[in-house]
Amino acid sequence: MTVLAVTTAAWGQNLITTNITVNTVVPDNNPSGLAEAFTISGVSGAISNVTVSLDVTGGFNGDLYAYLAGPGGFAVLLNRSGVSGTSTYGYSDAGFNITLSDASANNIHFYQNVLNPGGGQLTGTWAPDGESISPLSSPSSFPTTPTATLSSFANTDANGQWVFFIADLSPGGQSTLQNVVVNILTVPEPSTLVLASLGGLGMLAMLRRRKA
Repeated sequence: MTVLAVTTAAWGQNLITTNITVNTVVPDNNPSGLAEAFTISGVSGAISNVTVSLDVTGGFNGDLYAYLAGPGGFAVLLNRSGVSGTSTYGYSDAGFNITLSDASANNIHFYQNVLNPGGGQLTGTWAPDGESISPLSSPSSFPTTPTATLSSFANTDANGQWVFFIADLSPGGQSTLQNVVVNILTVPEPSTLVLASLGGLGMLAMLRRRKA
């Protein structure tokens, strides 16, 4: 089930929260994966920030590839965490219960350099993988410089169709996608901000005159 909510933050900013409750097994060793689409409409202003919270249980983390695509951007969230020229299969930990944000200093691809969950579900806030190469590339191709990050959505229009996608690309281990939450913050046009500021200054002037 997908639940979409729009709330108004400071200075007229819009926070669009899309909660996708899936509770579905990710097909093992199948690049077709799972795709969850949702549509945003009637939201004003350009995107200033996007974060994704992801809850995956079980499986083998190094098998997973996930992305978020929108009308004006594309971000690789996971790209076979731990895979490198010295690690063919990546990390064997079972699942993620994480928030992905470009504001984090720690990239998810080599999360064990920062935190080792001891085979369990990884938690915390991490920067998305961002590696814009095929997840079926040779392990020696990993890692690359992250280019497909959540900042790709900045200054684009939120309205239109979005897709969250996840796939398991290697046999063994069974992951279940429990829940995905996509938070999109938009800001009003500069002219709207100016009018809001002028309105606030006008109210302040009126209050001062009444007190005088």
